[in-house]
Amino acid sequence: MNETSYDTIFGRLALEQHLCTEDEFHRSLDKYKAHSQQDNPLSLDEVMIELGYVTKTQAERVKDGIKESKVTANQIPGYRILGKLGAGAMAAVYKAKQLSLDRTVAIKVLPKRFSENPDYVKRFYQEGKAAASMNHNNIVQAYDVGETGGRHYFVMEYVEGKTIYEDLAEGKIFGEDRALDISTQVAHALVHAHARGLVHRDVKPKNIMIDTAGVVKLADMGLARQLSDIEAAQSEAGKAYGTPYYIAPEQIRGEVDIDERADIYSLGATLYHMVTGRVPYEAPNPSDVMRKHLKENLIPPDHINTSLSAGISEVIEIMMAKDKDDRYSSAEVLLIDLEAVRNGQPPLQARKKVNLDALEQLEKGRAIQFQPPEKVYKQETITRYRMIILILTASAAALFLLLIYMATT
Repeated sequence: MNETSYDTIFGRLALEQHLCTEDEFHRSLDKYKAHSQQDNPLSLDEVMIELGYVTKTQAERVKDGIKESKVTANQIPGYRILGKLGAGAMAAVYKAKQLSLDRTVAIKVLPKRFSENPDYVKRFYQEGKAAASMNHNNIVQAYDVGETGGRHYFVMEYVEGKTIYEDLAEGKIFGEDRALDISTQVAHALVHAHARGLVHRDVKPKNIMIDTAGVVKLADMGLARQLSDIEAAQSEAGKAYGTPYYIAPEQIRGEVDIDERADIYSLGATLYHMVTGRVPYEAPNPSDVMRKHLKENLIPPDHINTSLSAGISEVIEIMMAKDKDDRYSSAEVLLIDLEAVRNGQPPLQARKKVNLDALEQLEKGRAIQFQPPEKVYKQETITRYRMIILILTASAAALFLLLIYMATT
């Protein structure tokens, strides 16, 4: 990610802490930029206070958090801080130089208020351990975790680029080919993670980065969990972990046996957002969004963006099946269909999945009405067909008039 100014960091942190909406943040940023050309420019926090988006107390808390994390970052031995990349509700991230290897890295610092909480510290180190257990070109690499002055930090690969979220926030709709390429790279990352017994549990646009060479990187293992960690699964039972717009139904229900199919659902929701420009389910609050994930039928993506192929729509619908047994069984199987659609071929694994599910219903004694897939014709074929119909109609009319003429003469 590119470095951001103090004011932009303040705004992003206010946004992450839900002190303002995305629209309010951008309106504040526009007004801040307009004021920056004046003799006595306002800071972004002053603009947001003036607009009534945050209170003075809230602004002070955000600024204190920024100052606190900056002091901590400059105390990390062996690294020279180059600038701040961003800040969220749970941590601040800095761009730094690792002096021993002369390389640029990113350092995530846990704020003091969380460093004093054993549960947060444990989760922070679990994130570092999970990231360090993987070595894949499509996953942000972990380098080190440590503690200094009572503060905990996590050193990782620095990715110069931006997140998918940044493009979507600007209203971008990804072309089908590009969206399939990005999703394919993320699926490869998931194959690697799942093979090591890890479920990411928070695949979303903010956690998918693209570097300047076009390489996709899956980031943030903060919610990752080992499939074999029964104790952690039982302790989290009944709790919804994930991001509402992209969360799998079984995560919402807090099921104990969350597996790799939850990541497939979240990647499907992300792919849906990329090719339609909108999230799969929208509602005024997170609870209603999650309720829709559980109960509401998905609007097929090609009904929203009619330029999409039937193939990509089929793939997304299988990825986002509400019952995990109806989804792709693994990221490897998903990759077969993603590659097929990229090559202009039908997603046979998705169609096989639908047929097998139908057969299972028959075995249970339930009636199934099979409908053959609707055939899709090219535009030139449709045009040619219409011309033939017009010619035949005109010929029939001319013949009819000729017969009438002959009958009357």
